[in-house]
Amino acid sequence: MGTMDIIQDQGPRVRQIFNDFFKTEEIGSFVNGEIVHGAGETLNLTDPSSGRVFATFNDADQSVIDLAMEASGTAQREWMKLTASARGRIMFEIGRQIRENAAAIAEIESRSAGRPIRDIRGEAIKVAEMFEYYAGWCDKLHGEVIPVPTSHLNYTRNEPIGVVVQITPWNAPLFTGGWQIAPAICAGNGVVIKPSELTPLSTLILGALCERAGAPRGLVNVISGQGTTAGQAAIKHSKTGLVVFVGSAHAGSLIAATAAKSVVPCILELGGKSANIVFNDADIDRAILGAQSAIFGGAGQSCVAGSRLLVHRSIHQKFVERYASATNKIPVGNPFEDTTHVGPINNLRQWNKIAEMVELGLGEGATLAAGGGRPQALEGTGGFYFAPTILDNVAPNATLSREEVFGPVVGVTPFDTEEEAITLANNNPYGLAGAVWTQNVAKAHRVASQVRAGTFWINGYKTISVMSPFGGFGKSGYGRSSGKDALMAYTQTKSIWVETAAEPPVAFGYVG
Repeated sequence: MGTMDIIQDQGPRVRQIFNDFFKTEEIGSFVNGEIVHGAGETLNLTDPSSGRVFATFNDADQSVIDLAMEASGTAQREWMKLTASARGRIMFEIGRQIRENAAAIAEIESRSAGRPIRDIRGEAIKVAEMFEYYAGWCDKLHGEVIPVPTSHLNYTRNEPIGVVVQITPWNAPLFTGGWQIAPAICAGNGVVIKPSELTPLSTLILGALCERAGAPRGLVNVISGQGTTAGQAAIKHSKTGLVVFVGSAHAGSLIAATAAKSVVPCILELGGKSANIVFNDADIDRAILGAQSAIFGGAGQSCVAGSRLLVHRSIHQKFVERYASATNKIPVGNPFEDTTHVGPINNLRQWNKIAEMVELGLGEGATLAAGGGRPQALEGTGGFYFAPTILDNVAPNATLSREEVFGPVVGVTPFDTEEEAITLANNNPYGLAGAVWTQNVAKAHRVASQVRAGTFWINGYKTISVMSPFGGFGKSGYGRSSGKDALMAYTQTKSIWVETAAEPPVAFGYVG
């Protein structure tokens, strides 16, 4: 792979794919079934593999937000006029449309977001599965009859909230876009989704495919704009009934505070500092492969990344040596090459943060076992590449043990006992995910029950499914964004009382 392969101009191909879906090369927001251009400042889309700007668009202004909210509200009412079965058929067709266009969607995400094409091909199918799964739920969201101790028939209805505002990050725009849209519309809501201003393209396509599949025009609107402008305007809008945010804990707290002023509920899927625990009785070969996948998949730009590797002291040195040797062999490079396992960091600001965190870790006493900066072979590309990095002997209270890096950097900490491993795993304000590697079944379940995390794996890592609830404890957020739990979060329960007595009791006894 030569330098010219990496720094090729992605612009023409990206514009061609965009034009195939929208009949225009000019990027904007997808509102009420068409591309609408904002009047805000000019924003750049940058190719992470070369550092070059390949497209520009204007930030969505208040008028775009107003149009999107109005369109979503109108379409939501049309959507709910359909039978539940009809909505399910449309959702299944959305899944089919995604499958049919999976190659183009994967290509535009790889070229524009810098994610390895080999990963996104599979993700596109997973996004189709999200819509197919929730298609089956559309006609099963029913209430219940409650045997109240009176003469009343009391039953409940799970009703849609109305218009939902969703804000998703740059690390996995395609996946997080489908992950949010599917349960929201299954529950009967309209959607105004704002992907990161750095990576809006694949989410725009998802919005278009929803309409192509038969959803009412304006049911899913995609805003291309910044969080501080377009995102805040959507959160504050009078038609917003629920805010869903995927991103950092800091940004999530600000968003929740803004929503709270209007008494609008939130679902927050925030960061993590997940512990990956390896005992001395583990299958070491599998644990090494799992530890690589846990932190280096997606260049470590994952909220569930296993960025804290806790290894039993009796195997610590040998494990790190083998882990480092394997890590140095991971192919890093052009994300559009099938042989690439780790692509570039999404943006320069994040690359700089990762580099600063590595320097800070070394300054606090850790030792460098692998990586540590830009791969030498990729120096001349201009891309935001960072080598898979292992920092050994990271102290439990070091910055690297407590703060999210969001990059391909893992800190290794040895432990002596099961109790110590659990204490170390819980010595963190986050609680999104974690894992344990051991062949002792009882120990595996003991650890799983005691580590504070919303998702926990035994002898594996990073397996998730739309069928299973996903969310965090503590600083990792609240609410669940998949499975049946997500549907309940996207509805509000109404209790209805029907008097059935032949002669109902009279409270006052006066008839006018």
